[in-house]
Amino acid sequence: MPDRNHISLKGKTAFISGASKGMGVEIARNFAEAGADLALTARDEAGLAQTAEMAGEFGVEVWTGTAELNDAQQVRQLGSNVLAAVDKVDILVNNAGVVFPSPIVDIDEENWRTMYDVDVLAPLLLTQAFVPGMIERGHGKVIHVTSRAALIGQTGLGAYSSAKAALHQLAQTMAVEFGPHNIQVNCIAPTVTMTEMAKQVWQPGPRTDAKLARIPMGRFAEPHEIADIALFLASDLSGFVSGTIIPADGGEGAG
Repeated sequence: MPDRNHISLKGKTAFISGASKGMGVEIARNFAEAGADLALTARDEAGLAQTAEMAGEFGVEVWTGTAELNDAQQVRQLGSNVLAAVDKVDILVNNAGVVFPSPIVDIDEENWRTMYDVDVLAPLLLTQAFVPGMIERGHGKVIHVTSRAALIGQTGLGAYSSAKAALHQLAQTMAVEFGPHNIQVNCIAPTVTMTEMAKQVWQPGPRTDAKLARIPMGRFAEPHEIADIALFLASDLSGFVSGTIIPADGGEGAG
């Protein structure tokens, strides 16, 4: 039985994308504090190094490697490099994402492809890299950080929302295919989360006020709150939770 008083990931290795800032940093912090060794990737080498230094203070092993997740060949090579360095991945966290807001009639094809490459194809390729080992070992966790935008229509987010919705469906199919191998696959779908980037986008004003008015808790999420859900999903406590989309939205979806 899992220890319900203390979540431990000791003996596990977790791969986290988008680990140089925001939610990725907090997920890395939670996992390292719980004892997991880490393999981290991001585009920002300096930010990635800072995350690795922070995680290393918990006494765990940390591997880092930069990659452009909109380049399928780089993603495949990243998977190979990780497995050559750490031997196994028990927990896959597809956290990296990209968005280029635009009205549907103005969507740029290159931006569309980039969003689908980063938000859908990269998680698929990383799953293909790491899940075969999970199948061999008879256990594993796959966590996709998606968005509440995948659950509703929002002006300017047609491409992003459809990409994240595609990842939702892909994740549910993964849960069906991988379930017989004791691999749980779940999504976290946050509302606005106050990363540094979000703080720039959601400045005080009518637009922000209107968004907050739809959230019963009256505030946006904090990165550590998303990381706490990820820690639960990575742990043995979630052993019978699979194929779910968890909206981290302060009740926004209930209204």
